[in-house]
Amino acid sequence: MNAGLQNREAGVGGRTASALAVSVLGCALLSVSPIAAAPREAPGATLPPAIAPAIPEPPATEPVPPHRTFMLPSKILGETRRINLFLPRGYDEASPRSYLVLYMLDGGVAEDFPHVAADVDAAERAGAMRPVIVVGIENTERRRDLTGPTTVASDRKIAPHIGGSVAFRAFLRDELLPEIGLRVRASEQRAIVGESLAGLFVLETFFEEPDLFDTYVALSPSLWWNDGALARGAAAALRTRLRKPATLYFATASDDGTDDAAKSLANALGAASLPDVIWLYEPRPDLQHGTIYRGASPGVLRRLFPPQR
Repeated sequence: MNAGLQNREAGVGGRTASALAVSVLGCALLSVSPIAAAPREAPGATLPPAIAPAIPEPPATEPVPPHRTFMLPSKILGETRRINLFLPRGYDEASPRSYLVLYMLDGGVAEDFPHVAADVDAAERAGAMRPVIVVGIENTERRRDLTGPTTVASDRKIAPHIGGSVAFRAFLRDELLPEIGLRVRASEQRAIVGESLAGLFVLETFFEEPDLFDTYVALSPSLWWNDGALARGAAAALRTRLRKPATLYFATASDDGTDDAAKSLANALGAASLPDVIWLYEPRPDLQHGTIYRGASPGVLRRLFPPQR
């Protein structure tokens, strides 16, 4: 991994907008028409009030759409996590309607939550995207939570603690997802989006726990981690671990330095017999690691979650 990319891992998503351009390698993305699912709670259930944060919230770096914030104590992680919750326009607490939930990593108000929530809100108002609930998960120790084990010495130098992805995934599965099911009318359909190390976590979850989400979006994933082990092991993982229909989208930026790993991953997906998996790999030479989140996510989310007819 080059030093520039390593330094950028200290931050989160990009901050510069760019036009969406499409260059496709792999199979074509089929039209995604998610099937409505039954609500997890009884019709008429109401949203519990937000809990006042016990920890001062970092100042937002840009305007934040109206949202709720609550603190979730985690026995698994041994800490309390701040969660930001964006509800679609017209969300009626007395209605039985349920919504797909988009879980976003790097989801603090000083991270990527403001622009993703704003993108989703704008797309819904324009009739270009189905209404979804956005759950932003604010970081505490980002590099700890989003990385798996590694045998590479330089990887172990990026933070005091690394390799906590299994515990973080357990936090999502056993604590956050059930809590969201109590707080909002979440359908059985779930999606997750992340960039950089968060994109690596998204891909790792696709292979390690494929039943956890229905749609996986990984932007500029850090495929260099552990000497590219995730891409090298993809073919074997696809033969044994994928058990349900899923949609996977991943894209690389011009300066990632992971083209070979990304193509290897795409080749493994293409060679696997996965009739229930819709996948797309897009190299984005028009975008850089620091701009791909803002440049790609608005168009990608619209394509993956089109309006329901």
